[in-house]
Amino acid sequence: MNTKSEEDYLKCLYHLQEGKSAVSTNEIAKYLSMKASSVSDMLKKLADKNLVNYLRYKGSTLTKKGELIALNIIRKHRLWETFLVEKLGISWSKVHFIAEQLEHVNSEELIEKLDYFLGHPDIDPHGDPIPKKNGTIATLNQKLLSELNVEEKGIITGVKKGTPSLLNYLDKQNIKLGNSIHLISKIEFDHSLEVKINNKKITLSEKICNNLLIEVSYG
Repeated sequence: MNTKSEEDYLKCLYHLQEGKSAVSTNEIAKYLSMKASSVSDMLKKLADKNLVNYLRYKGSTLTKKGELIALNIIRKHRLWETFLVEKLGISWSKVHFIAEQLEHVNSEELIEKLDYFLGHPDIDPHGDPIPKKNGTIATLNQKLLSELNVEEKGIITGVKKGTPSLLNYLDKQNIKLGNSIHLISKIEFDHSLEVKINNKKITLSEKICNNLLIEVSYG
């Protein structure tokens, strides 16, 4: 059984290594707000468990075993977020920090019952795919709102970086996953976009548009 700290390192590595050949110790230290020396000690420990490939000065990657554990932690986290939002009515801006604690509950039976209870959801309340038990994870057909062309339409399916301030703003504007969206025009001055969401016109800042994920409608 792995400790909470070990699981946090594995999940951190999974998120950081996307598109990279290896992740530096300093990157991990910054992500976890830890000292680089402490990170090096933990990476060596995880390497001894065959969970991480660790080469001093060259960076680290997850082994297949380590990746499967990381995906299982992410699976639990996103299932708990779904439960907290859909069944307990907790705001999607608050559930991340609660799920950070619940993701370390070590009961496979509980998680399988939770998955069944929720109807085997594919995405969490922020639009992130929920890994399956075997570690497979779906690739979603999404584009940032800022990448759309004028007159393109689609469905809001997620947020790229769901900070509490962003999610609170979206709540205040009544912008939710599943809303239809139509890009009307691009404003050259500040790169904001005029859109129609569920037939209501609104202007969104460049920062918001760089964080909203859209599944584009074709045909």
